[in-house]
Amino acid sequence: MLSRTADNLFWMCRYTERAENTARMLDVNLQMSLLPQDTQMRQGSWLGVLRISELQGPYQARHAAISPQDVLHFMVRDPDNPSSIYACMRAARENARAVRGSLTTEVWETYNTTWLELQKLLNAGLPERNPGEFFEWVKFRSHLARGVTIGTMLEDEALYFMRLGMHLERADNTARMLDVKFHERGGAADAWGQTAEQSEFYRWSALLSSVSGLEIYRKVYRDVITPDRVAELLILHGDMPRSLLASIRAVAGDLARVSNRRSRETERRAGMLWAQLQYGRVEDILAGGLHRYLEHFLDRVNDLGNRISQDFLLPLSA
Repeated sequence: MLSRTADNLFWMCRYTERAENTARMLDVNLQMSLLPQDTQMRQGSWLGVLRISELQGPYQARHAAISPQDVLHFMVRDPDNPSSIYACMRAARENARAVRGSLTTEVWETYNTTWLELQKLLNAGLPERNPGEFFEWVKFRSHLARGVTIGTMLEDEALYFMRLGMHLERADNTARMLDVKFHERGGAADAWGQTAEQSEFYRWSALLSSVSGLEIYRKVYRDVITPDRVAELLILHGDMPRSLLASIRAVAGDLARVSNRRSRETERRAGMLWAQLQYGRVEDILAGGLHRYLEHFLDRVNDLGNRISQDFLLPLSA
């Protein structure tokens, strides 16, 4: 497969996954903001949204203060924010348009229709009028694109590069969300009388909801939500679709399918990361420091992304 085609397919799905992840994160944060909490806690939760995407600096360069309205505008509409839903869906559609010949008609029409409908929804002011409905629409369109792709695409290199982009982005996002939420762990009762236990429950429930993991957690553990079990589920549980293990396992598998003479080292590094997740224990991870572990994981995911670009895709711009 030509490197330009592989590059477009890879980023088409990576941007779609990023748009969905942003919608999930904003939706859960918006719901959490409706709970009783003081101003400092509310601002901290919206700051966390920016920290997850490493966009605190660009946001503060344009806005004097942290406010829900400004953060939502920045993360939904801002065309100059490369991680905004608007920018991601625009990039996904442009990449799809560039490789229409490699896509089925159904896949192309799904991406094109999503882009056209997004502009209508933004012009109608749906994100401001009913943000929950808008975020559900974004998630639905991502699910639809994924389902149409699986249901209509030939299982060849095109599909493998699409899955590589999707699962790399998913692993990156899950790790970032887990890292930021552990950093937000609070202390004693807040100004509204919530106990530390109540605050912890809402925080971990929100994190699990953001990755569609709340029902899965209840099925797996059948007990109260605890931080160590949340970490175990989202890092080491291979049956959890958005866990780090499930994502990296998929990356390693698709790398093996598109293997070439240059990619052996990339495959080895992906395989090593997969093996460490496969045989890892949450007790060891927490003992060594979760933040340190996740930072190292993100560095390795970024390294895999760079190496995939060098081995298969277009050269990364300097």
